[in-house]
Amino acid sequence: MLRKKWPRMLAAAMCMAFLCAGCGNSGIGTDNTNDGKNTEDAADAGIENAADDTGTGSADHKEDPDTGDAGVSEIHIAIAANPPSLDPPSVNSNIVGGIGVHVYESLFAMNQDYEPTPVLAESYEVSEDGKVYTIKLRKGVKFHNGEEMTADDVAASMNRWLEVSAKANTLIGGSVFEKVDDETVKLTVNEASSDILMILASPIQFAAIYPAEVVEKAAPEGVDTYIGTGPYKVAEWKQDQYVKLEKNADYQPSEGGASGLAGDKTGVSDMIYFDVVTDAATRIAGVKNGQYDVAEEIPLDNYEALAQDNNLVMRAERGGTLNLFFNTTEGIMANPDIRQAILASLNCEDILMASYGNPQLYELNAGWCIPTDAQWGTDAGSEFYNQKNPDKAKELMQKAGYQNEQITLVTTEDYPEMYNATLVVQEQLKQAGFQAEVETYDFSTFMEHRADPKQFSMFITSNSYNMLPIQLSVLDSGWAGLDAKEVTEKISAIRSAASEEDAAAEWKDLQTFLYSYGAASVLGHYTGVTATSKDVDGMNYLRFNTYWGVSK
Repeated sequence: MLRKKWPRMLAAAMCMAFLCAGCGNSGIGTDNTNDGKNTEDAADAGIENAADDTGTGSADHKEDPDTGDAGVSEIHIAIAANPPSLDPPSVNSNIVGGIGVHVYESLFAMNQDYEPTPVLAESYEVSEDGKVYTIKLRKGVKFHNGEEMTADDVAASMNRWLEVSAKANTLIGGSVFEKVDDETVKLTVNEASSDILMILASPIQFAAIYPAEVVEKAAPEGVDTYIGTGPYKVAEWKQDQYVKLEKNADYQPSEGGASGLAGDKTGVSDMIYFDVVTDAATRIAGVKNGQYDVAEEIPLDNYEALAQDNNLVMRAERGGTLNLFFNTTEGIMANPDIRQAILASLNCEDILMASYGNPQLYELNAGWCIPTDAQWGTDAGSEFYNQKNPDKAKELMQKAGYQNEQITLVTTEDYPEMYNATLVVQEQLKQAGFQAEVETYDFSTFMEHRADPKQFSMFITSNSYNMLPIQLSVLDSGWAGLDAKEVTEKISAIRSAASEEDAAAEWKDLQTFLYSYGAASVLGHYTGVTATSKDVDGMNYLRFNTYWGVSK
Protein backbone atom coordinates (compact mmCIF):
# COMPACT_ATOMS: atom_id res chain seq x y z
CA MET A 1 0.00 0.00 0.00
CA LEU A 2 1.22 3.53 -0.79
CA ARG A 3 2.53 5.52 2.15
CA LYS A 4 3.64 9.16 2.22
CA LYS A 5 5.03 9.13 -1.33
CA TRP A 6 2.18 10.73 -3.24
CA PRO A 7 2.23 14.17 -1.56
CA ARG A 8 5.91 14.71 -2.38
CA MET A 9 5.60 13.39 -5.92
CA LEU A 10 2.52 15.50 -6.44
CA ALA A 11 4.25 18.62 -5.14
CA ALA A 12 7.14 18.06 -7.52
CA ALA A 13 4.81 17.43 -10.43
CA MET A 14 2.73 20.51 -9.71
CA CYS A 15 5.80 22.70 -9.40
CA MET A 16 7.23 21.30 -12.65
CA ALA A 17 3.90 21.87 -14.38
CA PHE A 18 3.85 25.50 -13.35
CA LEU A 19 7.44 26.05 -14.42
CA CYS A 20 6.77 24.43 -17.78
CA ALA A 21 3.63 26.50 -18.23
CA GLY A 22 5.73 29.63 -17.88
CA CYS A 23 8.61 28.66 -20.13
CA GLY A 24 6.94 27.38 -23.28
CA ASN A 25 5.81 29.37 -26.27
CA SER A 26 2.61 30.54 -24.64
CA GLY A 27 3.85 34.06 -24.06
CA ILE A 28 3.22 33.64 -20.33
CA GLY A 29 6.12 34.09 -17.94
CA THR A 30 6.62 34.12 -14.20
CA ASP A 31 7.67 37.70 -13.62
CA ASN A 32 5.29 40.64 -13.24
CA THR A 33 7.22 43.34 -15.06
CA ASN A 34 4.53 45.11 -17.14
CA ASP A 35 6.17 44.11 -20.43
CA GLY A 36 3.29 42.16 -21.86
CA LYS A 37 4.65 38.86 -20.51
CA ASN A 38 4.11 39.59 -16.84
CA THR A 39 2.46 36.66 -15.16
CA GLU A 40 2.88 33.87 -12.66
CA ASP A 41 1.63 30.32 -13.07
CA ALA A 42 -0.48 28.31 -10.68
CA ALA A 43 -3.61 26.17 -10.92
CA ASP A 44 -7.04 27.79 -11.05
CA ALA A 45 -9.61 30.07 -12.53
CA GLY A 46 -13.24 30.48 -11.52
CA ILE A 47 -16.06 28.19 -12.60
CA GLU A 48 -19.21 30.01 -11.70
CA ASN A 49 -20.90 33.39 -11.56
CA ALA A 50 -24.19 34.99 -10.64
CA ALA A 51 -25.86 38.08 -12.07
CA ASP A 52 -26.82 41.03 -9.87
CA ASP A 53 -29.85 43.28 -10.17
CA THR A 54 -28.12 46.03 -12.13
CA GLY A 55 -26.00 43.92 -14.45
CA THR A 56 -22.90 45.83 -13.40
CA GLY A 57 -22.62 45.03 -9.73
CA SER A 58 -21.65 48.61 -8.89
CA ALA A 59 -21.69 48.84 -5.12
CA ASP A 60 -22.72 51.81 -3.03
CA HIS A 61 -20.88 50.82 0.14
CA LYS A 62 -18.23 53.53 -0.16
CA GLU A 63 -20.79 55.82 1.46
CA ASP A 64 -20.80 53.68 4.60
CA PRO A 65 -19.51 55.63 7.61
CA ASP A 66 -16.89 53.00 8.48
CA THR A 67 -15.15 53.12 5.10
CA GLY A 68 -12.65 55.72 4.12
CA ASP A 69 -11.88 56.59 7.77
CA ALA A 70 -8.38 57.81 8.45
CA GLY A 71 -6.14 54.94 9.50
CA VAL A 72 -8.45 52.21 8.16
CA SER A 73 -6.91 50.29 5.29
CA GLU A 74 -9.17 48.66 2.71
CA ILE A 75 -8.68 46.34 -0.24
CA HIS A 76 -11.39 46.22 -2.91
CA ILE A 77 -11.57 43.11 -5.08
CA ALA A 78 -13.98 43.04 -8.02
CA ILE A 79 -15.35 39.52 -8.30
CA ALA A 80 -17.51 38.24 -11.13
CA ALA A 81 -20.44 36.87 -9.13
CA ASN A 82 -22.50 37.05 -6.03
CA PRO A 83 -21.46 33.96 -4.05
CA PRO A 84 -24.32 31.47 -3.79
CA SER A 85 -23.26 30.73 -0.21
CA LEU A 86 -20.57 31.47 2.36
CA ASP A 87 -20.42 27.82 3.42
CA PRO A 88 -17.44 26.23 1.62
CA PRO A 89 -18.05 22.56 2.59
CA SER A 90 -21.46 22.43 0.96
CA VAL A 91 -20.79 24.22 -2.37
CA ASN A 92 -18.39 23.21 -5.14
CA SER A 93 -17.55 26.78 -6.11
CA ASN A 94 -14.29 28.68 -6.45
CA ILE A 95 -15.95 31.94 -5.51
CA VAL A 96 -17.22 30.45 -2.23
CA GLY A 97 -13.89 28.80 -1.48
CA GLY A 98 -11.92 31.90 -2.43
CA ILE A 99 -13.76 34.03 0.10
CA GLY A 100 -14.04 31.19 2.60
CA VAL A 101 -10.30 30.61 3.03
CA HIS A 102 -10.06 34.08 4.57
CA VAL A 103 -12.78 33.31 7.12
CA TYR A 104 -12.50 29.64 8.01
CA GLU A 105 -9.71 27.18 8.66
CA SER A 106 -9.41 23.42 8.56
CA LEU A 107 -7.41 20.80 10.43
CA PHE A 108 -4.96 20.57 7.54
CA ALA A 109 -4.30 22.71 4.48
CA MET A 110 -1.92 22.68 1.52
CA ASN A 111 1.30 24.62 1.85
CA GLN A 112 3.00 26.25 -1.13
CA ASP A 113 4.62 22.92 -2.03
CA TYR A 114 1.22 21.20 -2.12
CA GLU A 115 1.93 19.24 1.04
CA PRO A 116 -0.83 18.66 3.65
CA THR A 117 0.17 20.79 6.64
CA PRO A 118 -1.40 21.06 10.15
CA VAL A 119 -3.41 24.24 10.66
CA LEU A 120 -5.95 23.72 13.45
CA ALA A 121 -4.38 20.34 14.11
CA GLU A 122 -1.20 20.26 16.18
CA SER A 123 -0.12 16.73 15.37
CA TYR A 124 -1.49 13.37 14.34
CA GLU A 125 -0.79 9.64 14.56
CA VAL A 126 -1.94 6.83 12.30
CA SER A 127 -2.74 3.35 13.54
CA GLU A 128 -0.74 0.43 12.19
CA ASP A 129 -3.62 -0.73 10.00
CA GLY A 130 -3.94 2.77 8.52
CA LYS A 131 -7.61 3.12 9.50
CA VAL A 132 -7.48 5.34 12.59
CA TYR A 133 -6.09 8.90 12.66
CA THR A 134 -5.72 10.39 16.13
CA ILE A 135 -5.46 14.17 15.77
CA LYS A 136 -4.29 16.49 18.54
CA LEU A 137 -5.82 19.97 18.30
CA ARG A 138 -4.08 23.27 18.83
CA LYS A 139 -4.85 24.81 22.21
CA GLY A 140 -6.25 28.29 22.73
CA VAL A 141 -7.65 28.79 19.22
CA LYS A 142 -10.70 31.03 19.34
CA PHE A 143 -13.64 31.43 17.02
CA HIS A 144 -14.74 34.85 15.85
CA ASN A 145 -17.37 34.85 18.62
CA GLY A 146 -14.64 34.58 21.26
CA GLU A 147 -15.34 30.96 22.19
CA GLU A 148 -12.43 28.53 22.33
CA MET A 149 -12.38 25.72 19.78
CA THR A 150 -12.80 22.24 21.25
CA ALA A 151 -13.03 18.67 20.00
CA ASP A 152 -16.83 18.94 20.06
CA ASP A 153 -16.68 21.71 17.45
CA VAL A 154 -14.22 19.79 15.30
CA ALA A 155 -16.08 16.49 15.41
CA ALA A 156 -19.39 18.17 14.57
CA SER A 157 -17.87 20.18 11.71
CA MET A 158 -15.95 17.27 10.22
CA ASN A 159 -18.88 14.85 10.34
CA ARG A 160 -21.03 17.46 8.61
CA TRP A 161 -18.28 17.93 5.99
CA LEU A 162 -18.28 14.20 5.31
CA GLU A 163 -22.02 14.44 4.71
CA VAL A 164 -22.38 17.65 2.67
CA SER A 165 -19.15 17.69 0.65
CA ALA A 166 -19.75 15.51 -2.38
CA LYS A 167 -16.00 15.11 -2.87
CA ALA A 168 -15.43 13.99 0.72
CA ASN A 169 -18.44 11.70 0.66
CA THR A 170 -17.34 10.08 -2.59
CA LEU A 171 -13.84 9.38 -1.34
CA ILE A 172 -14.18 8.67 2.38
CA GLY A 173 -17.93 8.50 2.95
CA GLY A 174 -18.80 6.32 5.91
CA SER A 175 -15.78 7.55 7.88
CA VAL A 176 -16.46 8.97 11.34
CA PHE A 177 -14.91 11.66 13.53
CA GLU A 178 -15.20 11.21 17.28
CA LYS A 179 -14.16 13.22 20.30
CA VAL A 180 -11.45 11.57 22.39
CA ASP A 181 -11.04 14.44 24.84
CA ASP A 182 -11.39 18.23 24.62
CA GLU A 183 -8.14 18.49 22.66
CA THR A 184 -8.22 15.31 20.60
CA VAL A 185 -10.39 13.83 17.84
CA LYS A 186 -10.25 10.46 16.15
CA LEU A 187 -10.99 9.74 12.50
CA THR A 188 -11.87 6.16 11.60
CA VAL A 189 -11.87 5.40 7.87
CA ASN A 190 -13.38 2.38 6.16
CA GLU A 191 -10.30 1.61 4.13
CA ALA A 192 -6.65 2.50 4.58
CA SER A 193 -5.24 4.78 1.89
CA SER A 194 -2.22 7.00 1.39
CA ASP A 195 -4.31 10.02 0.39
CA ILE A 196 -6.38 10.62 3.55
CA LEU A 197 -4.47 13.73 4.63
CA MET A 198 -4.60 15.16 1.11
CA ILE A 199 -8.37 14.74 1.13
CA LEU A 200 -8.60 16.43 4.54
CA ALA A 201 -6.45 19.29 3.21
CA SER A 202 -8.23 19.68 -0.13
CA PRO A 203 -9.00 23.37 -0.79
CA ILE A 204 -12.22 22.90 -2.77
CA GLN A 205 -15.26 22.24 -0.57
CA PHE A 206 -12.71 22.39 2.21
CA ALA A 207 -13.37 21.06 5.70
CA ALA A 208 -14.08 24.36 7.50
CA ILE A 209 -14.34 24.19 11.28
CA TYR A 210 -17.34 25.94 12.85
CA PRO A 211 -18.67 26.15 16.40
CA ALA A 212 -20.76 23.06 17.16
CA GLU A 213 -23.88 25.17 17.67
CA VAL A 214 -23.54 26.61 14.14
CA VAL A 215 -23.32 23.08 12.75
CA GLU A 216 -26.35 21.95 14.72
CA LYS A 217 -28.46 24.81 13.31
CA ALA A 218 -27.25 24.37 9.72
CA ALA A 219 -29.98 23.95 7.13
CA PRO A 220 -29.59 21.57 4.17
CA GLU A 221 -28.64 24.53 1.96
CA GLY A 222 -25.84 25.57 4.34
CA VAL A 223 -24.95 27.46 7.49
CA ASP A 224 -26.43 30.90 8.05
CA THR A 225 -23.99 32.05 10.74
CA TYR A 226 -20.50 32.70 9.40
CA ILE A 227 -18.13 32.06 12.28
CA GLY A 228 -14.68 30.57 11.78
CA THR A 229 -11.17 30.89 13.19
CA GLY A 230 -9.56 32.58 10.18
CA PRO A 231 -7.74 35.90 9.81
CA TYR A 232 -10.91 37.75 8.77
CA LYS A 233 -14.49 37.88 10.04
CA VAL A 234 -17.62 38.30 7.92
CA ALA A 235 -18.77 41.82 8.80
CA GLU A 236 -21.54 42.14 6.18
CA TRP A 237 -22.88 40.39 3.12
CA LYS A 238 -25.01 42.66 0.98
CA GLN A 239 -26.49 40.45 -1.72
CA ASP A 240 -25.42 41.33 -5.26
CA GLN A 241 -23.20 44.13 -3.97
CA TYR A 242 -20.37 42.98 -1.72
CA VAL A 243 -19.05 40.73 1.01
CA LYS A 244 -17.21 42.78 3.62
CA LEU A 245 -14.54 41.09 5.74
CA GLU A 246 -13.02 42.65 8.85
CA LYS A 247 -9.59 41.82 10.22
CA ASN A 248 -9.69 39.37 13.14
CA ALA A 249 -7.58 41.07 15.80
CA ASP A 250 -7.58 37.88 17.89
CA TYR A 251 -6.39 35.60 15.08
CA GLN A 252 -3.95 32.92 16.23
CA PRO A 253 -1.94 31.54 13.32
CA SER A 254 -0.44 28.10 13.11
CA GLU A 255 3.32 27.66 13.26
CA GLY A 256 5.59 28.77 10.46
CA GLY A 257 5.52 31.58 7.97
CA ALA A 258 2.75 32.00 5.43
CA SER A 259 2.89 29.14 2.93
CA GLY A 260 0.06 28.49 0.50
CA LEU A 261 -3.07 28.03 2.61
CA ALA A 262 -1.09 27.17 5.75
CA GLY A 263 1.17 28.98 8.21
CA ASP A 264 0.83 32.56 9.42
CA LYS A 265 -2.11 34.18 7.60
CA THR A 266 -2.41 37.23 9.86
CA GLY A 267 -4.36 39.93 8.04
CA VAL A 268 -2.56 43.07 6.89
CA SER A 269 -5.45 45.24 5.65
CA ASP A 270 -8.21 46.18 8.09
CA MET A 271 -11.02 45.49 5.61
CA ILE A 272 -11.37 43.36 2.52
CA TYR A 273 -14.32 44.00 0.21
CA PHE A 274 -15.27 41.39 -2.36
CA ASP A 275 -17.29 43.64 -4.67
CA VAL A 276 -19.76 41.87 -6.94
CA VAL A 277 -19.19 43.19 -10.46
CA THR A 278 -20.71 40.83 -12.98
CA ASP A 279 -19.87 42.92 -16.04
CA ALA A 280 -16.28 42.34 -17.18
CA ALA A 281 -15.97 45.80 -18.76
CA THR A 282 -16.94 47.39 -15.45
CA ARG A 283 -14.35 45.31 -13.58
CA ILE A 284 -11.68 46.38 -16.07
CA ALA A 285 -12.65 50.05 -15.95
CA GLY A 286 -12.74 49.92 -12.15
CA VAL A 287 -9.25 48.48 -11.71
CA LYS A 288 -7.88 50.96 -14.27
CA ASN A 289 -9.37 54.00 -12.55
CA GLY A 290 -8.55 52.85 -9.01
CA GLN A 291 -12.08 52.01 -7.85
CA TYR A 292 -10.90 48.44 -7.37
CA ASP A 293 -7.46 47.26 -6.31
CA VAL A 294 -7.96 43.84 -7.89
CA ALA A 295 -10.19 42.63 -10.72
CA GLU A 296 -10.65 38.88 -11.02
CA GLU A 297 -11.84 36.94 -14.07
CA ILE A 298 -10.41 39.21 -16.75
CA PRO A 299 -11.50 38.02 -20.21
CA LEU A 300 -8.48 36.69 -22.03
CA ASP A 301 -9.08 38.84 -25.09
CA ASN A 302 -8.35 41.86 -22.86
CA TYR A 303 -5.08 40.44 -21.58
CA GLU A 304 -2.64 41.86 -24.10
CA ALA A 305 -4.03 45.40 -24.01
CA LEU A 306 -4.11 45.53 -20.21
CA ALA A 307 -0.60 44.11 -19.98
CA GLN A 308 0.64 47.32 -21.64
CA ASP A 309 -0.85 49.50 -18.89
CA ASN A 310 2.02 50.53 -16.60
CA ASN A 311 -0.40 51.07 -13.71
CA LEU A 312 -1.50 47.43 -13.72
CA VAL A 313 0.05 44.06 -13.01
CA MET A 314 -1.40 41.08 -14.85
CA ARG A 315 -1.34 37.69 -13.17
CA ALA A 316 -2.08 34.64 -15.31
CA GLU A 317 -2.49 31.22 -13.75
CA ARG A 318 -2.60 27.96 -15.62
CA GLY A 319 -6.01 27.22 -14.31
CA GLY A 320 -7.70 24.01 -15.33
CA THR A 321 -9.92 22.54 -18.01
CA LEU A 322 -13.00 23.72 -19.88
CA ASN A 323 -15.34 20.73 -19.84
CA LEU A 324 -18.55 19.55 -21.45
CA PHE A 325 -20.65 17.34 -19.15
CA PHE A 326 -23.38 15.01 -20.41
CA ASN A 327 -26.58 13.85 -18.80
CA THR A 328 -26.06 10.08 -18.77
CA THR A 329 -29.24 9.10 -16.95
CA GLU A 330 -32.31 10.82 -18.43
CA GLY A 331 -34.09 10.83 -21.78
CA ILE A 332 -32.33 10.69 -25.13
CA MET A 333 -28.95 11.38 -23.50
CA ALA A 334 -29.10 8.04 -21.68
CA ASN A 335 -28.35 6.45 -25.06
CA PRO A 336 -24.54 6.03 -25.32
CA ASP A 337 -24.62 6.30 -29.13
CA ILE A 338 -26.14 9.79 -28.82
CA ARG A 339 -23.36 10.81 -26.47
CA GLN A 340 -20.76 9.42 -28.84
CA ALA A 341 -22.41 11.25 -31.73
CA ILE A 342 -22.01 14.50 -29.80
CA LEU A 343 -18.35 13.75 -29.12
CA ALA A 344 -17.81 13.04 -32.82
CA SER A 345 -19.27 16.40 -33.81
CA LEU A 346 -17.04 18.57 -31.58
CA ASN A 347 -14.39 20.87 -33.02
CA CYS A 348 -12.54 21.89 -29.87
CA GLU A 349 -10.26 24.37 -31.65
CA ASP A 350 -13.24 26.49 -32.67
CA ILE A 351 -14.78 26.17 -29.21
CA LEU A 352 -11.63 27.30 -27.43
CA MET A 353 -11.01 30.20 -29.82
CA ALA A 354 -14.54 31.47 -29.19
CA SER A 355 -14.06 31.06 -25.45
CA TYR A 356 -10.61 32.58 -24.98
CA GLY A 357 -9.72 34.43 -28.19
CA ASN A 358 -5.96 33.90 -27.98
CA PRO A 359 -4.33 30.55 -28.83
CA GLN A 360 -1.43 31.39 -26.52
CA LEU A 361 -3.79 31.27 -23.54
CA TYR A 362 -5.29 27.83 -24.05
CA GLU A 363 -4.13 24.33 -24.97
CA LEU A 364 -5.74 21.52 -26.91
CA ASN A 365 -5.31 18.38 -24.81
CA ALA A 366 -7.66 15.54 -23.88
CA GLY A 367 -6.26 15.08 -20.36
CA TRP A 368 -8.31 15.84 -17.27
CA CYS A 369 -5.15 16.57 -15.26
CA ILE A 370 -2.21 18.92 -15.82
CA PRO A 371 -0.58 17.62 -19.02
CA THR A 372 2.92 17.95 -17.57
CA ASP A 373 2.09 16.08 -14.36
CA ALA A 374 4.55 13.16 -14.38
CA GLN A 375 2.10 10.80 -12.73
CA TRP A 376 -1.39 11.89 -13.77
CA GLY A 377 -0.86 13.70 -17.06
CA THR A 378 -2.16 11.50 -19.90
CA ASP A 379 -4.06 11.81 -23.17
CA ALA A 380 -5.71 8.41 -22.71
CA GLY A 381 -8.99 8.34 -24.61
CA SER A 382 -7.82 11.01 -27.05
CA GLU A 383 -9.31 9.07 -29.97
CA PHE A 384 -12.67 10.40 -28.73
CA TYR A 385 -11.39 13.99 -28.42
CA ASN A 386 -11.69 16.83 -30.94
CA GLN A 387 -12.93 14.48 -33.68
CA LYS A 388 -14.49 17.16 -35.91
CA ASN A 389 -16.45 14.45 -37.72
CA PRO A 390 -20.12 15.38 -38.34
CA ASP A 391 -20.49 12.47 -40.78
CA LYS A 392 -19.61 10.00 -38.02
CA ALA A 393 -22.02 11.87 -35.76
CA LYS A 394 -24.84 11.40 -38.29
CA GLU A 395 -24.13 7.66 -38.51
CA LEU A 396 -24.27 7.29 -34.74
CA MET A 397 -27.47 9.34 -34.56
CA GLN A 398 -29.06 7.02 -37.10
CA LYS A 399 -27.86 3.97 -35.16
CA ALA A 400 -29.38 5.44 -31.98
CA GLY A 401 -32.71 6.04 -33.70
CA TYR A 402 -32.58 9.77 -33.09
CA GLN A 403 -36.00 11.34 -33.83
CA ASN A 404 -35.20 15.05 -33.54
CA GLU A 405 -35.50 15.07 -29.76
CA GLN A 406 -34.39 18.34 -28.21
CA ILE A 407 -30.88 18.55 -26.76
CA THR A 408 -30.88 21.25 -24.05
CA LEU A 409 -27.66 23.05 -23.22
CA VAL A 410 -27.93 25.10 -20.01
CA THR A 411 -25.51 27.95 -19.43
CA THR A 412 -24.97 31.35 -17.82
CA GLU A 413 -23.70 34.56 -19.41
CA ASP A 414 -21.89 35.43 -16.19
CA TYR A 415 -18.88 33.49 -17.38
CA PRO A 416 -18.25 34.49 -21.00
CA GLU A 417 -15.99 31.53 -21.78
CA MET A 418 -18.67 29.06 -20.67
CA TYR A 419 -21.43 30.92 -22.51
CA ASN A 420 -19.44 31.40 -25.74
CA ALA A 421 -18.37 27.76 -25.75
CA THR A 422 -21.99 26.70 -25.33
CA LEU A 423 -23.08 28.70 -28.37
CA VAL A 424 -20.37 27.15 -30.54
CA VAL A 425 -21.24 23.65 -29.35
CA GLN A 426 -24.89 24.37 -30.16
CA GLU A 427 -23.95 25.32 -33.71
CA GLN A 428 -21.76 22.26 -34.17
CA LEU A 429 -24.58 20.01 -32.95
CA LYS A 430 -27.02 21.66 -35.35
CA GLN A 431 -24.62 21.06 -38.23
CA ALA A 432 -24.57 17.38 -37.28
CA GLY A 433 -28.38 17.27 -37.32
CA PHE A 434 -29.31 17.67 -33.67
CA GLN A 435 -32.11 19.92 -32.47
CA ALA A 436 -29.94 21.79 -29.99
CA GLU A 437 -31.35 24.59 -27.84
CA VAL A 438 -29.58 26.85 -25.34
CA GLU A 439 -31.22 27.93 -22.09
CA THR A 440 -29.45 30.81 -20.34
CA TYR A 441 -29.89 31.60 -16.66
CA ASP A 442 -28.37 33.67 -13.89
CA PHE A 443 -25.74 31.72 -12.02
CA SER A 444 -27.88 30.51 -9.13
CA THR A 445 -30.55 29.18 -11.48
CA PHE A 446 -27.92 27.64 -13.73
CA MET A 447 -26.54 25.79 -10.71
CA GLU A 448 -30.00 24.46 -9.91
CA HIS A 449 -30.48 23.17 -13.46
CA ARG A 450 -26.96 21.77 -13.62
CA ALA A 451 -27.57 19.74 -10.48
CA ASP A 452 -30.76 18.09 -11.79
CA PRO A 453 -30.46 15.68 -14.75
CA LYS A 454 -34.14 16.27 -15.50
CA GLN A 455 -33.30 19.89 -16.37
CA PHE A 456 -30.34 19.59 -18.75
CA SER A 457 -28.87 17.53 -21.55
CA MET A 458 -25.43 19.10 -21.37
CA PHE A 459 -23.59 21.96 -19.69
CA ILE A 460 -20.13 23.48 -19.86
CA THR A 461 -18.05 24.67 -16.92
CA SER A 462 -14.42 25.52 -16.40
CA ASN A 463 -13.03 23.37 -13.60
CA SER A 464 -9.79 23.94 -11.75
CA TYR A 465 -7.08 21.33 -11.57
CA ASN A 466 -7.28 18.99 -8.61
CA MET A 467 -4.31 17.61 -6.73
CA LEU A 468 -5.53 14.06 -7.24
CA PRO A 469 -7.61 12.83 -10.19
CA ILE A 470 -9.98 11.07 -7.80
CA GLN A 471 -11.10 14.54 -6.69
CA LEU A 472 -12.33 15.57 -10.14
CA SER A 473 -15.94 16.76 -10.30
CA VAL A 474 -16.62 14.52 -13.30
CA LEU A 475 -16.29 11.50 -10.98
CA ASP A 476 -18.78 12.92 -8.49
CA SER A 477 -22.30 11.60 -9.09
CA GLY A 478 -23.72 14.78 -7.57
CA TRP A 479 -22.08 16.94 -10.23
CA ALA A 480 -23.68 15.73 -13.47
CA GLY A 481 -25.36 12.51 -12.39
CA LEU A 482 -22.70 10.04 -13.56
CA ASP A 483 -23.41 6.76 -11.77
CA ALA A 484 -21.30 3.91 -13.13
CA LYS A 485 -19.77 1.05 -11.19
CA GLU A 486 -16.62 1.36 -13.29
CA VAL A 487 -15.95 4.76 -11.71
CA THR A 488 -16.27 3.43 -8.17
CA GLU A 489 -14.10 0.43 -8.96
CA LYS A 490 -11.36 2.47 -10.59
CA ILE A 491 -11.28 5.05 -7.79
CA SER A 492 -10.78 2.18 -5.35
CA ALA A 493 -8.07 0.69 -7.56
CA ILE A 494 -6.20 4.01 -7.75
CA ARG A 495 -6.31 4.51 -3.99
CA SER A 496 -5.18 0.97 -3.18
CA ALA A 497 -2.52 0.70 -5.90
CA ALA A 498 0.76 -0.86 -4.83
CA SER A 499 2.90 1.75 -6.62
CA GLU A 500 2.72 5.15 -8.26
CA GLU A 501 3.05 3.46 -11.65
CA ASP A 502 0.11 1.16 -10.92
CA ALA A 503 -1.98 4.09 -9.74
CA ALA A 504 -1.17 6.03 -12.92
CA ALA A 505 -2.16 3.05 -15.06
CA GLU A 506 -5.50 2.76 -13.27
CA TRP A 507 -6.13 6.48 -13.84
CA LYS A 508 -5.38 6.10 -17.56
CA ASP A 509 -7.99 3.36 -17.70
CA LEU A 510 -10.51 5.54 -15.88
CA GLN A 511 -9.89 8.55 -18.15
CA THR A 512 -10.37 6.31 -21.17
CA PHE A 513 -13.64 5.05 -19.68
CA LEU A 514 -14.95 8.60 -19.24
CA TYR A 515 -14.56 9.16 -22.98
CA SER A 516 -15.69 5.73 -24.18
CA TYR A 517 -18.75 5.86 -21.91
CA GLY A 518 -19.52 9.39 -23.02
CA ALA A 519 -19.64 10.85 -19.52
CA ALA A 520 -17.98 14.14 -20.47
CA SER A 521 -15.23 15.66 -22.54
CA VAL A 522 -12.39 18.03 -21.84
CA LEU A 523 -12.60 20.83 -24.40
CA GLY A 524 -9.18 22.23 -23.56
CA HIS A 525 -6.93 23.70 -20.87
CA TYR A 526 -7.20 27.37 -19.97
CA THR A 527 -5.34 30.22 -18.30
CA GLY A 528 -7.06 32.50 -15.79
CA VAL A 529 -6.18 36.20 -15.55
CA THR A 530 -6.38 38.64 -12.64
CA ALA A 531 -5.49 42.34 -12.89
CA THR A 532 -4.18 44.31 -9.93
CA SER A 533 -3.08 47.85 -9.31
CA LYS A 534 0.71 48.16 -9.37
CA ASP A 535 0.44 49.37 -5.75
CA VAL A 536 -0.93 46.02 -4.53
CA ASP A 537 1.67 43.98 -2.68
CA GLY A 538 1.50 40.62 -0.89
CA MET A 539 -1.11 38.86 -3.00
CA ASN A 540 -0.52 35.13 -3.34
CA TYR A 541 -2.14 32.17 -4.98
CA LEU A 542 -2.89 28.54 -4.25
CA ARG A 543 -6.07 27.30 -5.87
CA PHE A 544 -7.51 30.75 -5.02
CA ASN A 545 -6.13 34.25 -4.88
CA THR A 546 -5.31 34.95 -1.23
CA TYR A 547 -5.47 38.46 0.16
CA TRP A 548 -4.65 38.28 3.88
CA GLY A 549 -1.09 39.49 3.18
CA VAL A 550 -2.13 42.30 0.81
CA SER A 551 -1.27 45.93 1.40
CA LYS A 552 -1.15 48.88 -0.98
